[in-house]
Amino acid sequence: MEIFKDILDLSVVDIIDVILVALLLYYVYKLVKGTVAINIFIGIIIIYLVWKLTDFLEMELLTGIFGGFMQVGIIALIVVFQPEIRKFLLMVGSTNFNRRKKFMQQFKFLKTEQDVETDVDAVVSACNKMSMSKTGALIVFERNNNLDFLSESGDEMNIKVTQPIIESIFFKNSPLHDGAIIISNNVVKATRVILPVNNDKNIPQRFGLRHRAAIGVTEKTDAVALAVSEETGHISYFKDGEFVVFEDSSELSSMIKKDLG
Repeated sequence: MEIFKDILDLSVVDIIDVILVALLLYYVYKLVKGTVAINIFIGIIIIYLVWKLTDFLEMELLTGIFGGFMQVGIIALIVVFQPEIRKFLLMVGSTNFNRRKKFMQQFKFLKTEQDVETDVDAVVSACNKMSMSKTGALIVFERNNNLDFLSESGDEMNIKVTQPIIESIFFKNSPLHDGAIIISNNVVKATRVILPVNNDKNIPQRFGLRHRAAIGVTEKTDAVALAVSEETGHISYFKDGEFVVFEDSSELSSMIKKDLG
């Protein structure tokens, strides 16, 4: 009866507290979903619930063991979740309050009239054309994380995404073809962007710096990327620092639209 009495005594602040904790857990889950860290995250939740259960049942020995693990384990968690923590802090710290994207928009709580759906089909079609001519390309799609800190390394643009525009940027004789382009809200916001290169992962030798850069940017931020190999013409899709396998252009377009949605 005391439990029900405590529930009835909940204040507005307590309800807000519960909602905020639920939202925090939800976004942490979204952050690690699809990665190896998801299993660790679920394991932590289970251990925490068992700890609280043993505390409620007044099992002092088990409560002490789980409590000690939760206190000391925070250091290990920082090491284990270093990439995810970095990505979360980047998501918060890269929020630009002075531009059209407001803080709440960074977390995709709301869609506004300023959000424009990117013409993914045009980008994929351009990649197919460049694949046939073996024209190298590296395309980064901005999602929640603001990539202005990367855009500053290249040339700022404000060009609507179309198939001819994408092809002309990466044309071999174009002065803009070197480096990556960043697309946000159906606009090419920057060209000739220098991306962080991942040197840790072992990838096939047929893949060069473009693919390592695509791994690097999608590993350090929540962006997704497309790379067209200059040697083979193969199109690769990257998310969370990993290659994403797809059957054909139609499936590739669907995956990108889902990831950007």
